[in-house]
Amino acid sequence: MDFALSEEQDAIFDMAKGFGEEHVAPFARDWERQGTIPKALWPKVAGLGLGGIFVSEDHGGSGLTRLDATLVFEALAMSCPAVGSFLSIHNMCGGMIDRFGSAEAKAKWLPALCTMETIFSYCLTEPGSGSDAAALRTRAELTNDGWKLNGTKAFISGGTYSDVYVTMVRTGEDGPKGISTVIVEDGTPGLSFGGLEDKMGWRAQPTAQVQFDDCVIPAGNLLGEEGKGFSYAMAGLDGGRLNIAASALGGAQAALDATLAYMGERKAFGKSLDQFQALQFRLAELEVKLQSSRTFLRQAAWKLDRKAPDATKFCAMAKLLVTDNAFDVANQCLQLHGGYGYLADYGVEKIVRDLRVHQILEGTNEIMRMIVARALLAERG
Repeated sequence: MDFALSEEQDAIFDMAKGFGEEHVAPFARDWERQGTIPKALWPKVAGLGLGGIFVSEDHGGSGLTRLDATLVFEALAMSCPAVGSFLSIHNMCGGMIDRFGSAEAKAKWLPALCTMETIFSYCLTEPGSGSDAAALRTRAELTNDGWKLNGTKAFISGGTYSDVYVTMVRTGEDGPKGISTVIVEDGTPGLSFGGLEDKMGWRAQPTAQVQFDDCVIPAGNLLGEEGKGFSYAMAGLDGGRLNIAASALGGAQAALDATLAYMGERKAFGKSLDQFQALQFRLAELEVKLQSSRTFLRQAAWKLDRKAPDATKFCAMAKLLVTDNAFDVANQCLQLHGGYGYLADYGVEKIVRDLRVHQILEGTNEIMRMIVARALLAERG
């Protein structure tokens, strides 16, 4: 059993970290205030091969593993979790098209996805179906002109901003077997958006409802097979949960790094904060949380890469463990900064706000517990 990363994986991490330090970190607070990420950033990201991480090289992608991807998103999130996480959503869409799309669909959508000339968003959640995703009501009816969509998606990262929306719709009966996946381009008549959401964190990402009112798309924009959309969505979420966990880990690591530096400089009662044993113990506990989270996350990614039968369970466990630990670490780092941690200039309060949503999206951590418990009971016999 070898826990070491390969030289190539070390290089991937260093490349993503260096890119973030140069092109993201200096601007992250400005982007948060503006409520958007400049689209000029994405061709630079794509130039590193990060626009199509899960896309095969035949279609312009990098063909990286799930473990490789956790390194990318951890490293980028050290500069800004909101930016890294937005990129992870785009890549989740690319992975779905590469895995489930026809040859024609791959040829149509993937080249521009990989160069990031076209930005993709993922539309599953609705106002009335969050955790109970199989209860979605957005309907697509096949007509002579193509698929006609009616319904609303909620909390969509990239709503109003992205160029393409990979959307789960109901084409048949109630329940998961009646769900299909379609691809909707921005500018399609009948596609519109709600107002931008005013969020606690991830404020650099535009987030809005995506609305379909007799929105007609070509019949060929169906991804894969009709009625398979829910299974595609869930398969995408296994990897998505790893990416979101990795982003949380990177943000928490940045918070701890900042805290270590601060505690070496800040003095109280005649000595620096890092000389108080009680605070040293706090630091040790935070390091244990992050290192154990990192090891477990990489094991889950390894299982998903190898299509292990318990990969879904491990992805859920990793998402639960890592995002809970990461938020706790960031929150404790804010506390160790004292009043300064509450100020935007020190950067820790932004990390706390950004990481809170990682416990909610890609399946709430309560749903992760349910997935794990069901797997345990199924394995019992």
